[in-house]
Amino acid sequence: MESRPLVISILGSGGGVAKAVLSILNQAIADANDPIHALLKQSTIHLIDVKPQRLEDFLPRFPHLQDKLVLHQLDLRHTNLFKQHLRRTRTTLVIDVSWADTVEMLRCCNELGVLYTNTALENMMVDENEDLEGFTLIERYRIFEQHRHHFTQTRAIVCSGMNPGVVQWMALKMIAEQPGKLPLGCYIVEHDDSFYADTTCVKEKTVYSTWSPECFLDEALLNYPMFVKEREPLFFYQHVYNLEFKVTLGKKQFYGCLMPHEEVLTLGRLSNMETGFIYRVNDYTTNLIRSQLGNPGDLWNWHHQVMDPSDAEMDGSDLVGVLLVYEDKERYMYNVRDNRSVFAAYQVNATYFQVACGVYGAVCSLLLDAIPAGVHYVDELLLHTPAKYGEYVTRYLKNFVTGENPNSDGLLLARRRNPL
Repeated sequence: MESRPLVISILGSGGGVAKAVLSILNQAIADANDPIHALLKQSTIHLIDVKPQRLEDFLPRFPHLQDKLVLHQLDLRHTNLFKQHLRRTRTTLVIDVSWADTVEMLRCCNELGVLYTNTALENMMVDENEDLEGFTLIERYRIFEQHRHHFTQTRAIVCSGMNPGVVQWMALKMIAEQPGKLPLGCYIVEHDDSFYADTTCVKEKTVYSTWSPECFLDEALLNYPMFVKEREPLFFYQHVYNLEFKVTLGKKQFYGCLMPHEEVLTLGRLSNMETGFIYRVNDYTTNLIRSQLGNPGDLWNWHHQVMDPSDAEMDGSDLVGVLLVYEDKERYMYNVRDNRSVFAAYQVNATYFQVACGVYGAVCSLLLDAIPAGVHYVDELLLHTPAKYGEYVTRYLKNFVTGENPNSDGLLLARRRNPL
């Protein structure tokens, strides 16, 4: 990269992912052994959000960054103003954890040669089009694919959080350990049993989630269950929460719902594996959604609350990993982080911390590695570039577990549990 000082602009800086990313950067700048320590020492970090922000809400949490942070209030739909910001600040890298349109943000960065990374594909026009209900994820992906190859003046890594993001690294790492033996199926699996330690603080008509409740409900209510087979996305025409699928990870077993997700599409497109994302949240939220399936639209009018351990103590952990299915066995790899230890070290919940580790991996890859121009998903990055993404991710993300099941529960239709 150029020798000029590093200038980072974080979009959506008022949210939990941004604060988790800042927590990692706060440690990285204080650690002389961190790979981007020297760059951060000479950096400026611009925090951009559509809502007003107060510097006093950031400084106590990120003491090593306090002379680096600059606040901005900006509606990112005004792309001309955003480009003015990029020019004026001479931004080097955009970390996009906002709901801004991914294509438009990339268009601005591409025009000015600014590095870019994000955690998910966003498109507000798709979200606001009722005719696309059931298929919002696949439509966001379709639109992004129409435009991504036009962005040749930037270097970008898209969809790098935990899942999508780190899970692609896990999947490819496990597959590479047995070359020449491609799995029949590759499932992204997650069991997030995080909830408040004191349940008396739980309020009626409130949807609780460890990440954006609106995005969670988009997957859980607006979309049909989706998986990829023979490189084609396929759908069950049922409520997501009407179906459950079995996951076995050694002695740990759970049933989760089949959710649409970006990494299912990108991994499924790379090879002839059946791919899907099997997700289980805490029992309270699971039961709440199932109790409202007769009137799911009501949940959009309830209060939505991100569970923040700064507000009340949280129990539980978030387990995220991959399950590779072969004819006679299964192999798995997962990471599990508990909320108590993560909050003690980073002042965020476990889910946001895991996402931030994926963002950190992408940031390091963009700043330090010889990545060619263009837009890369994490799996493409790992297969086609010299990026050390996995090395960066595991600097802060510990507690990976690997193992093998001596038998297989089969592909998705075989592991379905009906009726609930």
